[in-house]
Amino acid sequence: MSEQGERPPRRTAANWVLAGLIAAFGLMVYIVTIRAGRGDSALLFVALPVILAAALALTPGRTAHGRVFVVTTIALLLAAVALHEGAVCVVLAAPLVYAVAHGTTALIRALRDASRTYAVLAVPLLLLPGLEGSGIGPRLDPEQSVEVVRVVALPVDQVAERLAAGPRPVPVRSIPLRLLGAPTPTEVSGDGLAVGDRWMFGYHGSAHGPGGHLLAEVETARPQQVTFRFVEDTSITARWFTWRRADLRWRAVDAGHTEVRISVDYRRGLDPSWYFGPVQHVLLGEGIGHLLDMTAPR
Repeated sequence: MSEQGERPPRRTAANWVLAGLIAAFGLMVYIVTIRAGRGDSALLFVALPVILAAALALTPGRTAHGRVFVVTTIALLLAAVALHEGAVCVVLAAPLVYAVAHGTTALIRALRDASRTYAVLAVPLLLLPGLEGSGIGPRLDPEQSVEVVRVVALPVDQVAERLAAGPRPVPVRSIPLRLLGAPTPTEVSGDGLAVGDRWMFGYHGSAHGPGGHLLAEVETARPQQVTFRFVEDTSITARWFTWRRADLRWRAVDAGHTEVRISVDYRRGLDPSWYFGPVQHVLLGEGIGHLLDMTAPR
C-alpha cells in the first residue's frame, strides 16, 4: 500500500461548513431549552448526541464510531455534573444516548458517501425527536399513571389498622431499584387515614444535591378507600417526575386475605416519551411496590 493510501482523508470546506451549521443550530436550541427549564429533556438525551455524532461522523478518518463513543461518554458525564443528575439518570439514559449517537454516525456516513446534500438534509430530521418537550416541540402524553395490586395474608380489619399506623422504613426488596441505586425513602413519619392526616417520606442527600422530602396529605376518606394529594415535593426525584394523586383501596378476598390496590397519577419529567415513558412506568411501579411494603405486610 502506498504512503498516500495510508494517509487519512483531508477535511474539506464542506466538512467545516456542515459542522459549523450543526454546532450553531445545536447551540441555539440548547440555549432555548435551558431557558425554558427543560435541560433534562430529550434535548440532552437525543439532540445533543445527534449533534456530536454528526459533527464527528462528517470529519475524515477511519474510526468515527470510536471517536463518537469517547466524545458521547464524556458529554454524558459532563452533562450529569452540569445538570446535577444522579447516577440513576445517567445509567437509564446511556443506552438511548449511545444508540442515537452510533445510529446517527452510521446513517450520516452512509449519506455522506452518497451525497453531501442528503447529509445536510438528514441532520435536521434526526434532531426532530430531540425537540420533544424542549419548548420548541410539544410533549407527548406526559400525564401517566401506575397501579400496583397485592394480596396480603391478613384479614381486612388488620390491614386497615396497619395502613392507619402509617408508613415505616423497610429494606428495599425490588431488584431493579437495588441494582440502579434508585432513591428510596429512608425516613418516614405520619399516620392516620382521616382527611388532613399527613405522611412524610424523607430522602438522604448525596453528592448530587439534597435528598429532600415528599409530603402527602389525605384528601378524601371513604370506607376501605383513601386518596392522597401531594402537598410538597423537594426530593431529588422531583427532577424526573411530578406526583399528582394517589388512590389507596383495600377489600377482603376471604376471611384471611385482603387485596390492597394503590394507583398513582404522575407527570413524566423526562423525554422522549417513547423511551422514558415505559422506563419510568416500570420504575414507578417498583417504587409503588416499595411503598406498599412500607404500609402493608406481604
